[in-house]
Amino acid sequence: FKKKGVKESFRFPQGCKLEQNNNRIWLPKIGWVRYRNSREVIGEIKNVTVSQKCGRFFVSIQTEFESQIPVHKGGEIGIDMGIARFATFSNGEFFVPLNVFKTFKGKLAKLQRQLKNKVKFSQNWQKLKAKIGKLHHKIANCRKDFLHKISTHISKNHAMIYIEDLQVANMSKSAKGTAEQHGKNVAAKSGLNRAILDQSWFEFRRQLDYKTQWQGGFLVAVPPQNSSRTCPCCGHISKENRQTQAHFECVECGYTENADVVGAMNVLARGQAIVQA
Repeated sequence: FKKKGVKESFRFPQGCKLEQNNNRIWLPKIGWVRYRNSREVIGEIKNVTVSQKCGRFFVSIQTEFESQIPVHKGGEIGIDMGIARFATFSNGEFFVPLNVFKTFKGKLAKLQRQLKNKVKFSQNWQKLKAKIGKLHHKIANCRKDFLHKISTHISKNHAMIYIEDLQVANMSKSAKGTAEQHGKNVAAKSGLNRAILDQSWFEFRRQLDYKTQWQGGFLVAVPPQNSSRTCPCCGHISKENRQTQAHFECVECGYTENADVVGAMNVLARGQAIVQA
């Protein structure tokens, strides 16, 4: 017995057959089931998992096959993660954030307000809760699609990738404080936390890690401390170097550049130092 809605899936460890040309799969005690083939299945089938999310059923097929690790011919790049810019490269390129939660925030809040006025566990309450779940699922799918496209592009074009070792859980902690010692700027910190979590930096790094390995490249995490306050030319470290969110100007040598680009350049330099050590 499993509680509904916790983990709605089951696995077939053996006895499954696959006909990719006919888009159907044989499941023990169920028979032939039609499915939409999203990619070619290669190798020997080890197990099959059927799962259900927001009223849709998915089949995951685990296979075993031999593959050779390719030799990546791309260069190296440093990446600075941010909110105004999702990812900034050391060569000056950057990706604009999707901010999908911000897009659907109003619609989600409206549905949640309606849910409060429903009798708990009634049919209307269950219908509305399912609708909210589908919206959350849509937000997650939009975010994953965005991350997959960017991580695939980066892993295919760069053999050595250096990224900040960000502790997202610590960065997104609440600023409320305690009953004895109240926090400061709670509303602003709450908005910042939502923006940080909406970027999904950890998921981006996870995708980038395994995709880089598939391409024969390497991903190196470097310490992020003062990456946007350190001058890449003279090495001077000061908070005065970054007067605004976007502008960097070294008070020692006068070097100017976008602050996120400076952070990515320092990430690249630190990563190269780690590899050469």
